[in-house]
Order: sequence, then structure tokens, then C-alpha cells
Amino acid sequence: MWLVIFGVSMLVALAGLIYMSNKAGKLPLIALIQNRVVSRLAAILVVVAVAVLLSFVFDLINMIVIVMHAAAFLLIGDLAGYVIRRAAKADVKQYVIDCVALSLCVVYFVIGWILMHGMWESYYSLDTQKDIGKIRIAHIADSHMGTGFSGKEFADRLAVIEEKKPDMLVITGDFVDDSTMKQDMVDACAALSEFESRYGVFYCLGNHDYGYYSNERRGYSGDELLDELRNAGVKVLLDESVLIDDSFYVIGRRDAGFGGGGRMSAEEIAEGLDTDKYTIVLDHQPTDYDNEAAAGFDLVLSGHTHGGQLWPLEYIQPLMSENDNVRGFVRCGNTDFIVTDGISDWAIVFRTGCRSEYNIIDIERK
Repeated sequence: MWLVIFGVSMLVALAGLIYMSNKAGKLPLIALIQNRVVSRLAAILVVVAVAVLLSFVFDLINMIVIVMHAAAFLLIGDLAGYVIRRAAKADVKQYVIDCVALSLCVVYFVIGWILMHGMWESYYSLDTQKDIGKIRIAHIADSHMGTGFSGKEFADRLAVIEEKKPDMLVITGDFVDDSTMKQDMVDACAALSEFESRYGVFYCLGNHDYGYYSNERRGYSGDELLDELRNAGVKVLLDESVLIDDSFYVIGRRDAGFGGGGRMSAEEIAEGLDTDKYTIVLDHQPTDYDNEAAAGFDLVLSGHTHGGQLWPLEYIQPLMSENDNVRGFVRCGNTDFIVTDGISDWAIVFRTGCRSEYNIIDIERK
């Protein structure tokens, strides 16, 4: 599916470049060129040069994102200009409209950069009839180390979360990806080893953690990642459960799509658990709600969706994926489900439909 999305994005970006080269052809200096072929080539060269510059400043993927949005802003500007000229009979110059459109696009991406590289808290308060007392969970996912922050900078984010005094920190996958270099991975694990909480840090696999491609570039395998996490004191749960204080379970599921092998069903994982005790399930992809609710789990925490990342993908994503939820809280049967927008993102360095976040979840007996 992602190859299809990438292919379509490339085509849209190409169409955007062609559209903007037509715009560039009307720039004063280029418009002075009398030769039509030379003028056209000059306009194309200007647009290609800007695209290449953006690729160097960011990368190919982010250049495509920027070009697509810039073309969209210019197109909306054209439509607005047409309406203004028809309705208000105002002689608004096209270059003025284009300048306003591109300025708004720049502002849009500046805000997107801030929303991506900052960190906000999303708070949830849950209750239960089970004898759990009161616990506070800090939940993060999709750090994709190296995209929004380095492994060392990750420690600064953990310090903010630690100030909330959670009883545990849970990580629902995509701690790293194919672009995360070994030093960032090692530094991030070292930061986790310093995190102080009552019950420690728990982790389940995400689809990117084992890597999709050769591990030569990033310098470590998925198994080496898990070893580094364990050495840092992180409790790595691969279709496993841990009973805490004889009061509640923390269960980590293998990833639904990719990550070191197949996984057990929700029913198989629930087998043998004391149903009188509260169950917290870590499952990277929010794709198994019906089965997890049927298994009687109390709380399921996920990431993966990045909250839609770029507007309006939050609304389009449910139509194109198997995700049961894109972001936030839903309740199915007697099971509570929370999907975090993620503490960072894969590849794209902007967020325009959500913001980078961590969850604080208080659970208390009624």
C-alpha cells in the first residue's frame, strides 16, 4: 500500500512541478525572454532548482510533501482570485495572489515544524471495578529515533515525562526505523536506563523496529535492538504477560504486520490470565479491536498511525487501512482503547493534522 501511496505522491508532485513551472513562466524576468522555448526552459529550471534545494535542505520525501502543498496553496489562490475578480470586480494582480498563497504555505509549514518537533501531553482518566488501586501510565510510541530528535535529545523528553511521576512507562513500538543509526539507538536505550518509575519501562515491537531492509546501513539488527533495550532494564514483551504486584497484567504483543515472526491471537494470550485482574495490552497497530475486546482485555494502547500526520489524512486513513482507530480514545464493549499520535514520526519532519505527544493515563478503581 505504501508503495502505491509513494507512487501516487510522486505523480502528484510531478504535476505540481509542471503547474508551478507554468506559474514561474509569468515571473517578470522570465516573461521578458522573447524566445518561447528558452522562456519555458528557464521557468522549468527555476522550479527544478527550488526542488533540488529543498531536497538538500530536507530530503526527497519532504521535498515531495512541500511541493504538493505549495501547488495546492497556489491552486486555492487561483480559485480565490477568480472569485474575487468575478464577485468584487477587483483587479487583483496574479503575482500578489501567488505571493500571498506561498506566504501562507510557508506559515503552514513553520507551524507543522513546531508541531512535529515540540511535545505535548494528552491526558486520560479511566476507572475500573477491578481491584487495581490507582496507577499512572506514561505512554509513548513512534519515536523513530533520529527523525525529530537524536538519541541524546530523547533523554530531554523523558525528563519531562518523568516529572509527571508515572508508575510505569510503556512504549508501543517503532522505537527506531531503518534510518536510525546505531549511536542514536544506543543513546536512546541509555536514556531509558535512567528513567525512574515504580514499575519500570515496558516495550512491544513495532513494524519498523526490526527494519524492512538490510541492517548494514543502520549498523544493528532487530535482535540487537532488543538486547540493548533489555540491557537498559526495559521489559521487552513478545506475546508475553507480566503480573505486577499481584494486581494487574502488562501484556506486550508482537506486531501485527512485521517484527520478528508471527504472533499469538488475542484469545491465546488471554488464556490462563486471572480475569479478576486488570489487563493492559501494548499492541503497536490498532487493528485487532474486536478480538481484543472479545478476549476481555481492559485497556489496549497503540501507536502506528501518527495521528494522521498531515491534514486531512486523519479522515482519509480509515478508508485506506485496516486501523480500527486513528487517534485518541474509543471504547468497544468493556475494553478501552487509546491510540497515541506518537512522540515523533517516520521520515516526514512536519505535522499539520496533529502534534507530537505523550500520554498520561490515570487508572483508578471506582
